[in-house]
Amino acid sequence: MKILILSFYYKPDLCAGSFRTTSFVNALKSLLYHDDYIDVITTMPNRYMSYKIDASESECIDNLFIKRIKTPLHKSGFIDQARSFSVYFVRTLQYVQDKDYDVVFATSSRLFTAFLGALIAKRKRIPLYLDLRDIFTDTISSVIQNPWLRYILVPFFVMIEKFTVYQADKINLVSVGFLEYFRKKYGQDFKYSLYPNGIDEEFLNFNCNHSFIKEKSSKIKITYSGNIGEGQGLEKIVPHIAKCYNNIEFFIIGDGSRKRALQECTAQLQNVKLIDPINRAELIKYYKNSDFLFLQLNNYDAFKKVLPSKIFEYGATYKPIIAGVDGYAKEFIIEHLPDSLIYKPCDFNDFCEKYNKYTGFVNIEKRKEFIQKFSRKKIMMDMTKDVLTVAQNRL
Repeated sequence: MKILILSFYYKPDLCAGSFRTTSFVNALKSLLYHDDYIDVITTMPNRYMSYKIDASESECIDNLFIKRIKTPLHKSGFIDQARSFSVYFVRTLQYVQDKDYDVVFATSSRLFTAFLGALIAKRKRIPLYLDLRDIFTDTISSVIQNPWLRYILVPFFVMIEKFTVYQADKINLVSVGFLEYFRKKYGQDFKYSLYPNGIDEEFLNFNCNHSFIKEKSSKIKITYSGNIGEGQGLEKIVPHIAKCYNNIEFFIIGDGSRKRALQECTAQLQNVKLIDPINRAELIKYYKNSDFLFLQLNNYDAFKKVLPSKIFEYGATYKPIIAGVDGYAKEFIIEHLPDSLIYKPCDFNDFCEKYNKYTGFVNIEKRKEFIQKFSRKKIMMDMTKDVLTVAQNRL
């Protein structure tokens, strides 16, 4: 069996898509025979301009071949990301033109990797398995403020999404919150699976002795790690918290399109530290030295369907979690991580009300259950079997 995998990000890049696809490929390799073949087409590491790491353009490991396409540098803005992806899109089509595959697997947060997979599957008349980590048309409708631009772009993206969905033999949704959207627009319940993100092995060795924290009147270290973009809206909440609680020290680790805005809002604040992206070994050190771990999704309706991958990482640390989320993410945290502080996204007053009452107590047994249930290795193994079933059904 020859399997084509499309992912804009792959190791050693630092982002949710890279971690997920890398884990999926590792699971897939363990199930294949010697005469099977995996082709991964991705990009040279480019997620953050402030994080540089070397990688080979071509890499062959047993029955796995990795092709990394060099794309223009981008600052996570819409235009430069579109330019970067256009290069990946064209170069991938050229690369696969004369190659034969039995199935295409495409994982996508910005729709066009999924569309690329659909186009290749249609041309080669092979099955397509999509792994959708975001609803791009929904997100873009919320984020674009210019009504004329929204009027032009949204119908175009809806058309692309429609073609992509109908071309797929199976679609995995990483958030249960996406399910209603796809059922309502496209029906076809048989097409959907629900394999979420999970906890990578690097985060499974934390000591479980963090059942409570020190008094909040003393110095409190709060760490956020991840993208600093429109989807998080950190500039809407972090400066207000830092100004009000001078005993709180924020460590914001990452990069993204809104980092400059956050820098400007916190330039005069000594208790907010902005740190460029770091590898996971260094990140774990920050987690261990933190009193709280922090995340927020911006207060857009589209983000009520999202389940941030960071929740799984945070949950494995046995550290108290502060989450500015609503919708499905809120429901998920209440069910699986009920010892977390949840406030309304970007709502400083609600944060203060919840924070002043929060004990920081962590339910150790509940966290152990969470870690056992959401092992990324197990989730990806189950998803891999699902992909192979789709491929075999068309052979």
